[in-house]
Amino acid sequence: MALQNNLAQLARYPNPQYPWLKQQLAQHHHLDPDWILPGNGAAELLTWAGRDLASLEAVYLIRPAFGDYGRALSAFGAHEQPISMPLASAANGQLDWLTMVAQDLQHDPARCGLLLNTPHNPTGFVIPQTVLETLLSQFALVIVDEAFMDFVSPAEQQSLIATVERWPNLIILRSLTKFYSLPGLRLGYAIAHPDHWQRWQQWRDPWPVNALAAAVVDVLQDHDFQQRTWHWLAAARPALFQALQAISGLQPWPGQANYLLVQCDRSVTTLQRDLLQHDQILIRDCISFPELGDRYFRVAVRLPEENERLVTALRRALT
Repeated sequence: MALQNNLAQLARYPNPQYPWLKQQLAQHHHLDPDWILPGNGAAELLTWAGRDLASLEAVYLIRPAFGDYGRALSAFGAHEQPISMPLASAANGQLDWLTMVAQDLQHDPARCGLLLNTPHNPTGFVIPQTVLETLLSQFALVIVDEAFMDFVSPAEQQSLIATVERWPNLIILRSLTKFYSLPGLRLGYAIAHPDHWQRWQQWRDPWPVNALAAAVVDVLQDHDFQQRTWHWLAAARPALFQALQAISGLQPWPGQANYLLVQCDRSVTTLQRDLLQHDQILIRDCISFPELGDRYFRVAVRLPEENERLVTALRRALT
């Protein structure tokens, strides 16, 4: 309905300041609109975060990491330094290791940046807010990608948005199109001290968000959809996890997003080909995550009948 009601907006340029969009996002997060910068998806905003990070002595990146982080950092010649996440410890809820990373770095964190996401992609692990705030006290600039945070139930979310006014070195990236299944519209936003936007606005195109994408902000008022999604995911994710765990050769990791990372005892490339040819099911391999390679795959949590179809196909292929 929001798209239909705003078709007439295509006949004119949008306001480059996006006051209505910023106002709605600010109201949703209880912030001043000046603290919000809408973008052409979180990916566009990640580009400018990469440029900001590249000005620092080094950028520490929690790995395995979403592949686009490397693109954003390399585009501006950032000096990337990886920090490996111990998956087994993280899966057991032991994320305190992150609070210790600044003690063993090659560079002084006070002159460096840090880029991470929570829930973490590809594991789905949620990093506690207390851990994140420890990192904020150590690094010059911290970019926290919360693109999948909406999939976490409100009672379990560990978002930093409520604390952003205390941290001038914090930039939060969010997406409006993942949770609401609208990736083709490309709408994301960043939250940070307004001083950051003075630089970013000089770098970017004048109309990064089209009129129809800007109108999608109305989905924030669809509380019924939000509640139904959280209710569905709270039941579907553990059910899929348990079903995968029961299959010999698979070890799913207990994430909190709308996907699960699964370790496999054989080549995922071969398994992927088998499932596609025999069952017309495509699982997402993790070859793009060099730390994981050909023994991991990621699956989305879907409707019960779809999850059962996946489990049945995996059980057949791995027997």
